[in-house]
Amino acid sequence: MAIISAHATPPRIPALRCPFASQVNPHVSEASEDSFGWLLESGMLQDPEMLERYRGARFGWLTARAYPLVDRDMLKLLMDWCIWLFAFDDGFCESEDLSKHTALIARALPEMFRVLHDIESDQPVTNVFARSLRELKGRISVHAERDQLDRWCTATKEYIFAQVWEAANRESDVVPTPEDYVFMRRRTGAMYPVYALIDIAGRQRLTPEEWHHPDIRALTEHANDLVVWDNDLFSYAKERKHDQARHNLVNVLVTHRGYSLQEALDEVALMHDGAVAEMVRLRASVETWGSPAALAYVQGLEHWVRGHIVYSLSSARYVHAWPSGTQWLQAS
Repeated sequence: MAIISAHATPPRIPALRCPFASQVNPHVSEASEDSFGWLLESGMLQDPEMLERYRGARFGWLTARAYPLVDRDMLKLLMDWCIWLFAFDDGFCESEDLSKHTALIARALPEMFRVLHDIESDQPVTNVFARSLRELKGRISVHAERDQLDRWCTATKEYIFAQVWEAANRESDVVPTPEDYVFMRRRTGAMYPVYALIDIAGRQRLTPEEWHHPDIRALTEHANDLVVWDNDLFSYAKERKHDQARHNLVNVLVTHRGYSLQEALDEVALMHDGAVAEMVRLRASVETWGSPAALAYVQGLEHWVRGHIVYSLSSARYVHAWPSGTQWLQAS
């Protein structure tokens, strides 16, 4: 693992090409307060210090940049879903008690999968994350057609199950290969579950044919890669203090390709720029055949990519973890 030394040349966080528009939802402040209240009521996170960190992290601003055009009530629902994902990751998947014990995480799957599959059971739902997931699913279903809800459920199940893979790596002290990491990061990063809500939130339904169109599939994959790779770039300093950055693209490249820290940071930026170029190319293709719903979905992907960069560059959660003197070549 590359070590960030205070005595070494300060790292340089490269600029990331992003030609997409930057917008923020005007309902962000009130929806964020309501969403934080929902988190408190949910009981998913109990530790006062962690709850205070969540208040300071202002996760609602990420959601507001990712969905800048939705109404206030929809924004609140989207914020609740995104904060569930953060809480599940921080409070369950990366907790000291559970994160290295694959079996403990695996045993939590049945309750969550019963919720997502609508399977009735004599057993009560005891897992606090499963209970909150059940509530969220009910609220999403009000706005979604059956096929849209199925997309979200499928993506969410894949995300939850992928956490078992991460736990197994922690348990065995494994840093995955670049090929395995890129493939699985598309599942562990929780982007498919939030992208599945873009057309639901915008009330412009993609047909099954549009959802499975090669251009839309490729755009979704590139947008997924961009957000998780950018997150790895910005959060490397934070993650090396926890989990040894085992599941971070920067460390994967250092470990398996022998890069220095700076070379790995620069390589991730090059990967980012290539994926952005593909999104620009594919958008032009969709414009030749796409319906208003398809074009709105592509715009939603672009909002996520741009919004995540702007949010991350203003987030103390990531920026303050880097040593003083770190060069940031891209302003927010």
